[in-house]
Amino acid sequence: MNVENALDILKDEGYKFTSKRRDIIQLFVEEDRYLTAKDLLLNMEPHYKGISFDTIYRNLHLFHELGILESTELNGEKHFRLKCNHEHHHHFICRNCGITKEIEHCPMEKINNELKHYMVEDHKFEIYGVCPTCQ
Repeated sequence: MNVENALDILKDEGYKFTSKRRDIIQLFVEEDRYLTAKDLLLNMEPHYKGISFDTIYRNLHLFHELGILESTELNGEKHFRLKCNHEHHHHFICRNCGITKEIEHCPMEKINNELKHYMVEDHKFEIYGVCPTCQ
């Protein structure tokens, strides 16, 4: 996903293009990691005096709803990142800096054997730790 793809999704769904929305998406493209609303506020406040958490949260949830962002919860706080181009994937997530590494293997291949008589509708698998840079 890049800025143009995300803006096309907004436009196709009837949402207005704004410089704030473009800049939020651009930040996710540049950072390529999970970010919190606070991360966005700290980055955007110098450029948009008086921007509020409400504006940030509203846009984050809109982008998530439209499939532009994916989310996870770390330490009781919602974190967002650009949705990956891959359909099915999992992540290692650094608890310190939020950087992610895609994991190609899906553990469900093995787990499905243990759930033969159950109907699995969805799953989420994430590994948390500290990346080499933060160690």
